[in-house]
This record gives sequence, structure tokens and C-alpha cells, in this order.
Amino acid sequence: MKSTTVHVVLVTAALALLAATPVAADAPRPLLLQSPSVSKTQIVFAYGGEIWIAPREGGEARHLVTGSGRLFGPIFSPDGAMVAYSGYYDGNLDVYVVAASGGEPKRLTYHPGADEALCWTPDGKRIAFRSPRASYADPEQMYTVSAEGGFPIAVPLPRVQEASYSPDGTHVAYEPNFQWQEAWKSYRGGQTKRIWIADLADSSIVAVPQADNSNDRNPMWVGDKVYFLSDRSGPVTLFAYDLATRAVTQSITNDGLDIVSASAGPGAIVYDQFGSLHLYDLATGRSHVVPIRLAGDMPQVRPHFEKLDPAKDLHNAGISPTGQRAVFEAHGDIFTVPAEKGDIRDITATTAVAERDPAWSPDGKWIAYFSDASGEYALHLRSQDGIGEARVIALGNPPSFFYQPTWSPDGKRIAYHDKRLNLWYLDVDKKEPVKVDTDRFDSPGYEFDAQWSPDSRWLAYTKQLPSLLHAVFVYSIESARATQISDGMSEALYPVFDKGGSTSSSPRPPTWACRRGGST
Repeated sequence: MKSTTVHVVLVTAALALLAATPVAADAPRPLLLQSPSVSKTQIVFAYGGEIWIAPREGGEARHLVTGSGRLFGPIFSPDGAMVAYSGYYDGNLDVYVVAASGGEPKRLTYHPGADEALCWTPDGKRIAFRSPRASYADPEQMYTVSAEGGFPIAVPLPRVQEASYSPDGTHVAYEPNFQWQEAWKSYRGGQTKRIWIADLADSSIVAVPQADNSNDRNPMWVGDKVYFLSDRSGPVTLFAYDLATRAVTQSITNDGLDIVSASAGPGAIVYDQFGSLHLYDLATGRSHVVPIRLAGDMPQVRPHFEKLDPAKDLHNAGISPTGQRAVFEAHGDIFTVPAEKGDIRDITATTAVAERDPAWSPDGKWIAYFSDASGEYALHLRSQDGIGEARVIALGNPPSFFYQPTWSPDGKRIAYHDKRLNLWYLDVDKKEPVKVDTDRFDSPGYEFDAQWSPDSRWLAYTKQLPSLLHAVFVYSIESARATQISDGMSEALYPVFDKGGSTSSSPRPPTWACRRGGST
């Protein structure tokens, strides 16, 4: 396979996608405004990886900062004269500051670690940021750096993700927990976010009360209250913690989508919800949408050539039974590629559709993959030459994400698993999914490891036990029963049947091997 040939095909596919997407010249473009901050007269926010600024009442926004890398998280200084933000320049994330009136940004941090701006100190002289520069694991620590530049100073707290200072600068409301997957809706587990209030004189803390292990984040210290975002009542919305009474009250009723981020300023809190900006008046307790119009050249959204690296863009490879071709997923399409001579085939060639996880059938005639062409993921079977329509097999309700289609050796069944930790198989002719088992915990990298026996009558897989160790199970297609066949006293992974194994009429499964405790 020549990488230059793949390169050309993928670029062509990307251009076809851009060309096939109609854009009306006078149609309003949907906006995705993010991480806003508010001053007495202006609102600053991120859009398209750049920093924009607009009047507080709304209207036309203008570029404040542009760059070759992604810029985000702008924060007004207390007097509204400066804006701190986080930016990728020259391949590294650092903290920058720029005048709200515009001008050349000033870099404030220089460590090779990722430094992300959090807030200003109340006197407007220093900017707090989080950094992994001295962390031994995921949680980061908090530092402050002068707005004029200089060496950062560590804040005496062991871990900080978000923070806001009290008006007198003696305390800080902060969120200590790192959460590796913030997109989880209504997550309740060991990584739920919480807010603590620390006395910087002795690092003692007071916890803001949680409700049902709720996710509480984005603290904003305003007067005698700490406002924050929480999912304790359903969709993420704004709450307030009264420092005197220690009571938590809901500030905004939200029956829609989550509020993503919020920032407090003079007399108001600005927040973004589904890409639009809203202003919450602290005096009246009312919110309103801030209408924003963007005036810019927007080079990111015009049709353009995109240089693609096949080594980075190809996923989920598979080999045909003859070894003459390979199959790949790339940019939402399924490609087959010759081992030596021949053409690259895009056998799906779709736009605005995600096709994933291709698997070649044992007879070499079909390629199975998952596609969301209908709006939800279904199993598709397409001829390996790409000719004709795909056979579509619905995978039932509720809809889900599905992974790793695995053909049985006789080509009659396909095993797969879903995001709800279920292992399934289906008969290609009957088109009826059958649940095999359900795992206890998510263990990335070890999702069932399902393998068929040579006679296609057994399915071997691994599942976690209450001890968190994996054990090997075998499932009989005939009896629809699963049996644990490893003792569970040590880690057992990646079961594989021997090629001569046969169940014949015996209820016992054929010979198998697995990786156990690092050996096979």
C-alpha cells in the first residue's frame, strides 16, 4: 500500500463532503459560543478557537485575539481592562493576557506542561492557573502569576481544577476533582465534582453540601454567596451557596439543555447554553439571551484543502481472508486497500454519516460495519466490492453505540458489544439480536475480547468479577448458557480457541488458551 495514494483518496473524500454541503448565502449560521466572561460593559467569549469581544447588551462581536492554535477560556480582570486566556501557540498550552481594547498578547507561563487560566485575584494583579507541572497523577495544582509576568507562585492546596477568590482574597472556592469524562450525563461515582471553600491562611476547608453525590463545579464567589453549576436537580443549572446560612438554593430553573460554563462579573453572571450566551441579573434573578452577531472572515469554515496523514487517520484495520486486501475506517467511510496492486475502494462513500468498525466475512464476500445513516447506529453488511445496496440490520432499542463486529467462522453470526456493557450476537439471516452477557464495570481496552470457536457453536469472552479481576466465560449457542471456566483468582484475558477444537455433541467447550497474569 502506497501512502501517497491513500492520501489522495482521503483528501478527495473530504472535499466531496465539503462540496456536497449546501450553504445558503443569506442563511444565519448557527453559533457555538463558549466560555464567556462579563465586565461592566462587555462580554468576551471563545468561538472557532479564537477570542471575541462584544458589548454587554449584545450586538456585533469583533476579534480580540486570533492565532494558529486553539484559544479558549477568556476571563476579564476585575476592572474589565484586561483579558486572560489559555492558548495553544507553538504546540504548547500556556496562559496569556491581552488588553480588552486589543493589542499584542503577552505570554505569562513557559512551562512545557499544560497551563490553563482559572481566574484573577481580587486586586487584579495576578492570574490563577492550574498546571500538572508538579503533579504525579491526573489532579493538577493551582498557581498564580503576575499579570506583568514573572515566576509563578504555588497556592497551598493539593489539587485544583476550577477556582474563584473571595472578595478579600483570603479564601478560595474551588473544585478539586479531576473528571476524565466530563460528558457523562448525571454521572454518580468516585469522580463526581464537588466544591470546597478553603482558608488560604491554613488550607482548612468547608464543603459546599452535595445532593445525591451531585456534580457541582464552576464556583463563582459573589459577595456573601458562592454561585456554581450543578446537576443535582436534573439538567445542569445555576445554584447559590449562602456563606452565612450554609443553605443551597437554585437560581435558574432549567428544563432544557445543560448550562456548560458560567462566569461572574459586575452585577451579573454570563453563561453559555447550547451555543448561545445568556446574562443572569444578580439583582432581579432574571436571565435573558444576549444576541451576538459575528463579523469576521472565518477562514475555518470556507471550503479548503485539508492535508491528511494516513498514518493518523486510519482506524480499525482488518485483513481479507485471502490476504490480498485490507479494510480500514477513515473519516467516517470504509475503505479497502490492495496489498500490492489494484485500486483503493471507498465502499461506502457517504457524507454526514459515520461508519465504523469494519470486519471482513470469512468467505470474503461481505464487510460488516456500524453506520448511523438512519439516525441511530445499525449493523450494515456491504459487498466487499462496494456494488449494490447495504443490508441493514436494526440492533433494537434503546439505541446505543456498538463496537467490534466479530464474524463466526461459518459466516452465519456476528458478535458485538455496546456502550451499556452488553455482549450480543445475531444470526445474519434471522436478524434478531441475542444478549449473551453484561459486564459489571467499564474496563477500557478489555471489552469482552469475544472469540468464536472453530465450529461456531461457542463464544469465549472475558468479564470482570466483583473482585475486578477478569475471568474467562464460554457461551453455548445451542443451550444459551454461559459458564465461567477460569478460577477468577488471577487476571485472565484474550481467550483464543485452538484451531482443531470441536464441541461435537459434548456439552464441554473445546480447548482454549488465554493470557493469565502476563503469560499465556
